[in-house]
Amino acid sequence: MIYPSKFMNKIFVTGGAGYIGSICVEQLLNEGFEVSVFDNLTEGHKRAVDPRARFFQGDLADRTVVRHAFEEAKPEAVMHFAANALVGESMQNPSKYFRNNVCSGINLLDAAVEAGVNKFVFSSTCATFGIPDRMPLDESLPQNPINPYGESKLMFEQVLRWYEEIHGLSYVALRYFNAAGATERYGEDHRIETHLIPNVLKVALGQKDSVDIYGTDYPTPDGTCIRDYIHILDLAQAHILAVRSNVTAKYNLGTGGGTSVREVIDTCRKVTGREILAIEKPRRAGDPPRLIAASDKIRTELGWKPKFENILPIVESAWAWHVKNPAGYGD
Repeated sequence: MIYPSKFMNKIFVTGGAGYIGSICVEQLLNEGFEVSVFDNLTEGHKRAVDPRARFFQGDLADRTVVRHAFEEAKPEAVMHFAANALVGESMQNPSKYFRNNVCSGINLLDAAVEAGVNKFVFSSTCATFGIPDRMPLDESLPQNPINPYGESKLMFEQVLRWYEEIHGLSYVALRYFNAAGATERYGEDHRIETHLIPNVLKVALGQKDSVDIYGTDYPTPDGTCIRDYIHILDLAQAHILAVRSNVTAKYNLGTGGGTSVREVIDTCRKVTGREILAIEKPRRAGDPPRLIAASDKIRTELGWKPKFENILPIVESAWAWHVKNPAGYGD
């Protein structure tokens, strides 16, 4: 559905102390938006909150706290990043994922509707597709998640559809592939790190002995899995285009290219100039050989064009931040 265009200046960002949220906040502020950050700091870091933003510490599970934050911030639009996002953990504790990613998200939606917000940008994931039957992945593919994390994100996309139909809440759901990289000020620091690039760089920093390669017999040129890496700045730009748009839509976000696990490790060796020991291990269950995005829809409809379509500058930006912040945010 297309809505009358209206510039949204006051943005309420949940999860704005996390990796992707913090950098999107930074870029929103750089472009003149007024930003309020809402985060419970269980996964995020206070030091990752841009000092130009207004900060509310609270949990989306508490409807009263969320409502009070809206009353003070008076936002015109919401960007929702707050979520649990560990696939393995979701297989062990599905309750946590459905409660936080769905139920707490509904609390946020109710507060937004009550406050008269009419634009909502949702941080979704390619995990909603499960194991695809063709590549690259476009928005027409069936969504068949294979873990509670992906299921919880898909469920919230479905909730959004009904809030749009019933309450007129315009939304854009952005399905990420592999976010990576950093800005000069903000980077990737997860308390439990599962992402490949930061784990490889930890070896270069001397914080880990080696990095694991899970599976070397995939039907790919070098036998390792191929993923679509997208620079965090390109991701942030997609969010800004989305909040300025006058459409309700769902978009896949990726460069359309792919980099194998071995290629990532080799790039990290080149960028850091350091030895990085890689240990080959058996495949993990459920890892598709390739995950590559078709992002034609957002390019055509919103004019999005990633500036970083090669793994090298992505790794360079990540390495620069990790060298400057070897202990991450230090909390």
